[in-house]
Amino acid sequence: MPALIRKATPADQPRIHAIRMGVTENVLSDPSKVTDEEVAWYREQAIFLVADIEGDVVGFTCANHQTGLIWALFMDKAHEGRGVGRALLDAALAGLEAAGHVQAWLETGAGTRAERFYRHHGWHDMGRARDGQIVFVKALGRASVTTSTISEAIRACS
Repeated sequence: MPALIRKATPADQPRIHAIRMGVTENVLSDPSKVTDEEVAWYREQAIFLVADIEGDVVGFTCANHQTGLIWALFMDKAHEGRGVGRALLDAALAGLEAAGHVQAWLETGAGTRAERFYRHHGWHDMGRARDGQIVFVKALGRASVTTSTISEAIRACS
């Protein structure tokens, strides 16, 4: 059965938390790195989507419509490799584009499954943030990555 991509609700929070804690190679799996206030803000104010298969949340993504940041994309390991993560990411990117962004950006750890996923899906490596995370950017819609948008992404990470 295909996944339903929908807005996250407070009732989804226990499952979202379990999925996030199940991905141990990402800094966001450290509970001290994400506050309840951040999660509530993303759920109420930003683009916070879940993938739902027959009532079970199997993945989620969060994107900041103000900055163009993909803050999180997490999948239940049992549902990886089925296109659901890509569908979640595409929905978040569509939301950023609808908010007026011409590119999205994110940070992720080097040598992780996430790094391979983003490279495979056409994200451009812009170097490292101060904490060593890889900074990726991706043009949205018909936009192309330009020197000015690259500079903006690097400044946002500094």
